[in-house]
Amino acid sequence: MAEELIRFSHGKMRGHLTSSLITVALLASFGSSMLYGYNLAVVNSPAEHIKEFYNRTWLSRNHTGLSEETLTLLYSFTVSVFAIGGLLGSLLVGMLVTKFGRKGTLVYCTVLVFIAGALMGFSRICHSPEMVIIGRFVTGIHSGICLSVVPMYLGEIAPKNLRGFLTLVPSIFICLGVFLAQVLGLEELLGKETYWPLFLSLVVVPTFIQLMLLPWFPESPRYLLIEKRNIHATITALKWYRSKCNIQAEIEEMQEEQRSLSTVETVSVWGLMMDKSVRWQFISVIVINMGMQLSGIDAIWFYTNAIFANAGIPKPQIQYTTVGTGAIEVISGLIGCFTIEKLGRRPLMIGGFGVMGIGCAGITLSLVLQTHIAFMRYISIACVVAIIAGFCIGPAGVPFLMTAELFKQSHRPAAYTVGGALNWMSNFTVGFVFPFLQMSAGSFCYLVFCGVCVLVAVYVHFVIPETKNKTFVEICQMFATKEPILSKSPPGNPNELRLKKFNGYGMMENSSVELDSSRSYP
Repeated sequence: MAEELIRFSHGKMRGHLTSSLITVALLASFGSSMLYGYNLAVVNSPAEHIKEFYNRTWLSRNHTGLSEETLTLLYSFTVSVFAIGGLLGSLLVGMLVTKFGRKGTLVYCTVLVFIAGALMGFSRICHSPEMVIIGRFVTGIHSGICLSVVPMYLGEIAPKNLRGFLTLVPSIFICLGVFLAQVLGLEELLGKETYWPLFLSLVVVPTFIQLMLLPWFPESPRYLLIEKRNIHATITALKWYRSKCNIQAEIEEMQEEQRSLSTVETVSVWGLMMDKSVRWQFISVIVINMGMQLSGIDAIWFYTNAIFANAGIPKPQIQYTTVGTGAIEVISGLIGCFTIEKLGRRPLMIGGFGVMGIGCAGITLSLVLQTHIAFMRYISIACVVAIIAGFCIGPAGVPFLMTAELFKQSHRPAAYTVGGALNWMSNFTVGFVFPFLQMSAGSFCYLVFCGVCVLVAVYVHFVIPETKNKTFVEICQMFATKEPILSKSPPGNPNELRLKKFNGYGMMENSSVELDSSRSYP
């Protein structure tokens, strides 16, 4: 009978995909997450035009041009300063979401995009390369904040049976951002020398649309109840986001999480590191977020054009081939988004990293043998496609979802701060180290990334449990220790309160709590 009641309660808490939920997911992803992908790729096609602008401005100021080495260094700094801004933004996440809320942070951060867009858009008119660099830095701050806040917001407003689907929507828009930048960067569109300032500043358009519409939607119900203790606002938000759902059951689940917290105050990063009760969750966030970038996906994108050129694709056609890889990213992201609630998180992560590991090994093999076996150059193209597809199906978005799911409300902002910072630092490390690694190891450099992918897949398989369709409290219980909890009842009453030993992931076994009905309890 008890099990039937539990199943009934869980069934009542199953949510439906309402128009409000999908609209918020699309708005938040369109105006924030897509900009991250766009800014990653936007500086590729106008690279020569930007360098020419830098050189021409320097010449007019100092009556002498820049050397090729200095010009390359200046452009490289323009590209990498985006990651430096992203690191700074990720460190601000915990403070911002605690003070302004999840939705509030997204709304207030739009001002950064307008500042950056104005700086980059008017940089040529003002003859100021510094405006381009500062604009890239400011967009990096915005992306560093939103890369963590968007999945946190969507993870908290989603019912548990749709949490994976909604939280992967941002990863699709990141892929769309990359694809959009690749398409608009074609010579026939905004790839000409005249249009590069407009190309860089187009980020203001989706942000303006988000700013006009997102404030009309409610804040995260979990934030309103657990952190702000505003039950009326929580009920209003839940009614907005739910249709055929037992709101009372969901509120009770949130209150259960609230009661389980040792404090409703937001835990700091240091407090998160020192909290032994979330040690394995903390380690898992480190592994999956670092593994996401150290998998070598950025190095693959960096080397794609050279691989395509080695395969015999004419240089003028490579830009269209690159656009094709962008389309593969979007399709793979859609596959991951629409299968995660059926397959679960673990298969997408293990399978994604596994495919990437095989692809990295395949690239090494094909690059070594292509001078002897002609068709191996086409194998290298297939491996690039496999790595990109494997990444976008799982590792591109699931780590952000897992960061939300593995922690309760009080620890979640600090977890996103740690995960985001490690993500950006790993991104910067790969970009900085890869050229030297390639010079020293040659084709074998991709075996390093192969090893990382295999290790992360193995870690996920043995350590991280499946979190599909679980509440945040249930997920935290799954990470509890396997040690038995000792009863505090007197020796003479061993059956008054008896807790059985935790099973493999720390979940309480059925009928694990047995109470003596002859006694009363507070």
